[in-house]
Order: sequence, then structure tokens, then C-alpha cells
Amino acid sequence: MVCDWRPEAHHHAFENVLNGGITGTLMDCHSNWTAVYAMMKRDGSATPRPTVTSEFSVKLLRPTPMDQTIHLSAKVVELGADRAVVECALEAGGKLRATFRGTFVAVNEGHPAFARWR
Repeated sequence: MVCDWRPEAHHHAFENVLNGGITGTLMDCHSNWTAVYAMMKRDGSATPRPTVTSEFSVKLLRPTPMDQTIHLSAKVVELGADRAVVECALEAGGKLRATFRGTFVAVNEGHPAFARWR
């Protein structure tokens, strides 16, 4: 899955540099939906399974400029019955700025996050 996004002023760490926490949040959210979509395709479902982030790691490779479009690309590298491992890259200006690897787990009714998806 891919996404192009433009940051706004309140996303900065300092002048013209994207905040590292925002970078992690973007990659976590984009990767979660990549996992959900893979599960939907595999299961032939028209509705998403509620999922949560089990773990993730972000490597901030170089500053991400705020004055251009940010490109995210993610792919599922492992797909289990109730979980997916996703790798994601964040680029800007034709350069790799950050990498991400996360595990996303489908949850059932009774889990605190389940109701948010309904």
C-alpha cells in the first residue's frame, strides 16, 4: 500500500523538519491498515478485523523535510491467522528517510480496542 501526505506546521520538530514521533505514528497507522487490508483480502471479507499494534521499530535515517510530499510504502512480509508483520518505508525528496517494521494482531470482542472499530 502507498500513501502520499503533506505535513502541516504543527507536525514539525524544528524548522522544516518533521517530528520523529509523527514519523513513527504515520508509519504505524499506514502499516496497520496494510495489515488489515491483507487480512481482508485473504479472508474475502468486506469489513476490517479490529487490529492493534503488538510491537514496532522505527529507524530514523535522516531528517524528513516538511516542505514536500512524504511518500509511504508498506508491504506485508508475514501473514498469520491473527497477525501480520509489515515493513514500511518513508521517503521525501527521492531519499529514504525512515524505515519501520511492526506486528499487528487482530483482536476479538472483549478487547478494549474492539469497540473502536465498530
